[in-house]
Amino acid sequence: MIKSMTGYGSARGTVDGLEITVELKSVNNRFLDCSVRMPRSFLFAEDAVKSAVQKHISRGKVDVFVSVDSSQAGDMAVKVNEGLLKGYMEALRHIAEEYQLPNDLSAVSVSRFPDVLVVEKKELDAEAITAGIREIAERALCDFDAMRLREGEKLCIDVLKRLETIDALVSVIEAEAPKTVADYRARLEQKMAEVLGAAGIDQNRILAEAAIFADHIAVDEETVRLRSHMAQLQSMISGNSPIGRKIDFLIQEFNREANTTGSKCQNSDIAHVVVDLKSEIEKIREQIQNIE
Repeated sequence: MIKSMTGYGSARGTVDGLEITVELKSVNNRFLDCSVRMPRSFLFAEDAVKSAVQKHISRGKVDVFVSVDSSQAGDMAVKVNEGLLKGYMEALRHIAEEYQLPNDLSAVSVSRFPDVLVVEKKELDAEAITAGIREIAERALCDFDAMRLREGEKLCIDVLKRLETIDALVSVIEAEAPKTVADYRARLEQKMAEVLGAAGIDQNRILAEAAIFADHIAVDEETVRLRSHMAQLQSMISGNSPIGRKIDFLIQEFNREANTTGSKCQNSDIAHVVVDLKSEIEKIREQIQNIE
């Protein structure tokens, strides 16, 4: 089943007390262009996120947003500056002895001395957090893929309907092309009759002229190739691999055959059909710009 290049996905989870949310969105692009935005202190997990994206997406401009809420993590620790506290204690003991003052220290009083208590942030477990962010990113990508598949199914239905229309238009061209030769032969006989009159008409000459004309305007090869391209496109759509760029190339071949048919035809009815044919091909070309 084909996938759209545009989509959105998100997932949330808890890693080492951190609330982590991964969101991603994508738009059309010829190649894969992945951009990851996350807090600077978690940049060690950026490559893991990009690696996960590359496994799921082959092309498109992808923006990934990783947000981290550490308010519930308890990642702050209070430590005692032991060396500094001992220095304070020694200085106070000296003051008490030297000036006969009571040494009435308490835990609360010494904790108020500058820099005795130090608040530090716990060191992050980079490996565990990276694994957690990767797992959340995988779930976000699964959600993202589900949306792309739904959009791809709609694109597939539209393309197949247009292929049916193209098939019908090609059938009209195949039916009308022989009539063009018959009409040309009738007009040629009429003109020769007007010119030659009673002198008679050389049927062999008319047949030869009609054969040359028929060879000049024959579109059998073009219609056969168009049907071959249609079958190939249907086969591509039913596959599971990324096919957007292949279909883009194939649609160029559709246009080439339609243009050749239009240049060969000497019939206004066929010319109108070719215009409709090229219109449907262009609509398919517009749709496949959204296919991965």
